[in-house]
Amino acid sequence: MTPQPLETAATEALLAFWRDAGVDACYLNEPVDRTVFVAPPAPQMLQKAAATVTTLHGGMSGADAVAEARRVAAAATTMDDLAQAIAAFEGCPLRAMGAKQAVFARGNPKGSILLIGEAPGETEDLRGEPFVGQAGQLLDRMLAAAGLADQAFMTNTVFWKPPGSRSPSPQEQAACAPFVERAFALMQPKAVLLVGAAAAKSVLDTEEGLMKIRGQWREWRLDDGSARAPAMATLHPAFLLRQPQAKRVVWADMLSLTARLDTAQVEPNA
Repeated sequence: MTPQPLETAATEALLAFWRDAGVDACYLNEPVDRTVFVAPPAPQMLQKAAATVTTLHGGMSGADAVAEARRVAAAATTMDDLAQAIAAFEGCPLRAMGAKQAVFARGNPKGSILLIGEAPGETEDLRGEPFVGQAGQLLDRMLAAAGLADQAFMTNTVFWKPPGSRSPSPQEQAACAPFVERAFALMQPKAVLLVGAAAAKSVLDTEEGLMKIRGQWREWRLDDGSARAPAMATLHPAFLLRQPQAKRVVWADMLSLTARLDTAQVEPNA
């Protein structure tokens, strides 16, 4: 029996809802006896498995990719330098998975808000800028309605389009994280808006679901002390296209962001 288009669309929308809400597990196909203790694998096996998982395209390990990203990101003294460093970086495996080009950022690098999303989509991959498809246009309208249109600098946790527009893996995000952190340090924003579950989990280093942490203000501070700012997670505009009724939730987050900027104390990051 072939499913009807409306049934397929409804199913996809429901799955997307649970994904964006932070649900990452479901019932298994077969029962599992949780009363049986299984000994953990030997350390040698864990090391071998880790080496296999972290090996990226081109033979560069995950640790090597992160180290190289930190080295070249630290050398960037402007956003233009950073964009060039990202375009030349070969340590993220997404680069070899069909992406047409690196997609770094758009917006005002001297604004008050650093906005971090998940990953470029098809339109972004074609144009070389983040948040320029339907979801990005909706985001622009919401920022404008909140009086923040010229205050945001937008980027993503990864800079190449994942195949099939899937969410980026933690390894892919780790390879790109030094560039995101360098953008944070160069910009010194007054607030950070994390758009979607993948961005929230990556930047805040948490496994909590998006619906649990959205709207809450937390501090994002770099380990070297070069930047810190209040950060808040909210729903991704792509989710709002599928679930328009959730717009009121994001609008409340936008108002919270505006209020936070209005009361922000100007102080040096330390």
